[in-house]
Amino acid sequence: MAAGCQEQETEFYQPGNVIIGAIASQVFYFHDSPTFIEQPTQALIDEPVSMPKMYQHILALAFAVKEINKNPKLLPNITLGFHIINGYYIAKMTYKATLNLLCAQQRFVPNFICGSQKELIAVIGGYVTEASAIMANIVAIYKIPQLTYGSFSPAHGDKTAFPFLYQMVPNEDYQFRGVLQLLHHFGWVWVGLLAVDDDYGDRFLKAIMPLLTQNSICYAFIIRLTNRSYVAEYLDFMIDQVDNYRVLMERKANACFVYGEPPSWQDLRMLLFYVPFFSLPPVGKVWIATSQWDFESLSVQQLWDIQHFHGALTFTVHSNEPLGFQKFVHSIKPSWTIRDGFIQNFWEQAFLCSLKNSNVNAGNTKFCTAEEKLDSLPHTFFEMKMVGHSYNIYNAVYAVGHALHAIYKSKFGERRFQERGRVGFLTTWLWMFHHSLKNILFNNSAGDNVRFDENRELVTGFDLTNWVTFSNNSFVRVKVGRLEPQAPPCKQLTINDDLIEWHRSFNQVLPLSMCNDNCYPGFSRKKKEGEKYCCYDCSPCPEGMISGQKDTDECFRCLEDQFPNKNQDQCISKFLNFLTFSEPLGVTFVFLALTFSLITALVLGIFIKHRDTPIVKANNRDLTYVLLISLFLCFLCSLLFLGKPHAVTCSLRQTAFGIIYSVAVSCILSKTITVVLAFMATKPGSSMRKWVGKRLANCILLSCFFIQTGICVLWLCTAPPFPDFNMKSVVKEIIVECNEGSVTMFYCVLGYLWFLAIVSFIVAFQARKLPDSFNEAKFITFSMLVFCSIWLSFVPSYLSTKGKYMVAVEIFSILASSAGLLGCIFSPKCYIIILRPELNSKDLLTRRH
Repeated sequence: MAAGCQEQETEFYQPGNVIIGAIASQVFYFHDSPTFIEQPTQALIDEPVSMPKMYQHILALAFAVKEINKNPKLLPNITLGFHIINGYYIAKMTYKATLNLLCAQQRFVPNFICGSQKELIAVIGGYVTEASAIMANIVAIYKIPQLTYGSFSPAHGDKTAFPFLYQMVPNEDYQFRGVLQLLHHFGWVWVGLLAVDDDYGDRFLKAIMPLLTQNSICYAFIIRLTNRSYVAEYLDFMIDQVDNYRVLMERKANACFVYGEPPSWQDLRMLLFYVPFFSLPPVGKVWIATSQWDFESLSVQQLWDIQHFHGALTFTVHSNEPLGFQKFVHSIKPSWTIRDGFIQNFWEQAFLCSLKNSNVNAGNTKFCTAEEKLDSLPHTFFEMKMVGHSYNIYNAVYAVGHALHAIYKSKFGERRFQERGRVGFLTTWLWMFHHSLKNILFNNSAGDNVRFDENRELVTGFDLTNWVTFSNNSFVRVKVGRLEPQAPPCKQLTINDDLIEWHRSFNQVLPLSMCNDNCYPGFSRKKKEGEKYCCYDCSPCPEGMISGQKDTDECFRCLEDQFPNKNQDQCISKFLNFLTFSEPLGVTFVFLALTFSLITALVLGIFIKHRDTPIVKANNRDLTYVLLISLFLCFLCSLLFLGKPHAVTCSLRQTAFGIIYSVAVSCILSKTITVVLAFMATKPGSSMRKWVGKRLANCILLSCFFIQTGICVLWLCTAPPFPDFNMKSVVKEIIVECNEGSVTMFYCVLGYLWFLAIVSFIVAFQARKLPDSFNEAKFITFSMLVFCSIWLSFVPSYLSTKGKYMVAVEIFSILASSAGLLGCIFSPKCYIIILRPELNSKDLLTRRH
């Protein structure tokens, strides 16, 4: 549309049996009054400046009507017509255009249907919510269905107030949820909000801010975009917005969610265009927008750079390319139809030339050849492929066609159609058409399913589009994802990250949009006082706790069988800790145990070989054999403490050690008591003679043995030892140990051994100076002193160690005490038997000192 054209020239009319009305939004007014300027010499600032890209919406409608009229299977004997009037984005012009649709003449009388020979069956429009609501208030009076192809925000009230309104775009709340999922997907929790400064922007902020809070996302700033349409107001707006631009330069908020219907994108472009004049640096952001946004330029913005928006992400209306649309668009010429009141304006504004039959741009020396190529225009001016809103119009026309066809196929509908012109025909027909439209279901020529839900909204999804811009003001729409509102919540949004191209300032690295840097694993977030919850400090995890992910609110402890690594960012399985046969310490103990066992067996062999010698026969030869055998078993029982504990070994460890050791100590006690009684019995008239002999020694041995055995049996029957996994004593290890079951019974076994050892020590100490060459008392005294010293030191050592070293202490104590007994008692005797056999005689045995 060029300046100076008459109002009727902004219409596009094609006659037919039934008429589809459409309200186009084709013009911006850069003037203080919404009227056309007839003087062709007026400056450009006083002229209506069009957005040529909107012309594709008109072509989509004309193409769909043409296809339907050529299709013999759809609406046979009925010709669809259409009537398009410009609404100019201005409320009173939209009211006037809507009323014009209801009249055939160039005048209208409110509340009267003019030109009844042309039946207006449906209205398609508008592109923005305000236009849709204005149209709905008028056409609903006449029960005429309205299909809005753009957005429809419920800021005007509940949708029940518009019972004849059908939306070709699903509810915008779906897109809000999609944006939240998008922010979560990329980890953007510190975002900027830009909203148009009107009721729709207020409604948007009121809806989105609680959703951001519920999803742990904060807004860094809010900038309100103007809804004005005139140059003078734009200049005032630009001056006021300089401070807002400085807010927009916030580097941490790299993701900005923009909400606004056209012409909000032009407002943002205007802001970014003017800031270099204020010596402000450019900004690189990830612009996120809903389907209302489209890259479209005013004719005066043809040379304006769009590189600011490179890498933007928008939810766009899903679209496909109908077969034949490209060919149809290539056939467009300024003279293609005399009824098109838009093409002349479109051509002149798009190619910046003047047609020969136009007086609008008479001052322009460049004339149009009418052979200009549409595909040479920047994509912000015109796209050859059908865009989302044009696809909505295409589907809207087909929805009307199929609804009419469904009525026409019915006998009642065909009869009513033949009666058109009668009183009440149109009202009845429109009610039938409204009912048919609600239940429409078909596949369009592009293969997409078209149907409305119970809220009269088209059941469809959105494409997540990545905008890749070029220096010649062209761009490519790259589909990088899909939003399916009907899918389960966790599967509604799918994104292919590899296809996304980010703004060049990010060097093709995923941008961060956070109040501060991430708290990496090993740290937790701590809220900053006086700041929003998205701003926080990073605090190291306490000792023994980890955080395995970025930006965790608190650290947590590992499982019992795990421990934190050095960086406290993951849990590591603990090592099993037990004394094995193969490790150096275990090998040492095995070697010592076997060596001392062999020595003990060798001593036993020597004593058996020399059993008839006086030194062997002295002090009860049988007790000596029992003592050596018990010491041999003591050395071997230490091997039970090596290896991974099992139920059997745990039960045998302490009980076998306690019983065997009690036998050994009992033998020593018996031998000591026998020596004492023997000397007491030599006194004249002594009554001790009857106690001297093997019977007393055997009684002492057996009684001590049975007492210890009884304690062990009681222990096994009540609370026996069992294998246990101690996970708390050592941070990095699981101690595989034998739990004593009853600690009381364990110390009873040890206590009884200590009791026998102390009694033996006391008795031996008293008899150490008795006169006899083969008196064992002094050796027993020394051996018991070694024995008691070892086991007294065992208690603190045992309690102060953990894991396998606790077992090692007990093995060492067993081997050391047993070796002490073996060495102290039997080494002097072996010395005499082997090296000094002359001392092994009866004369020496009976000699008195």
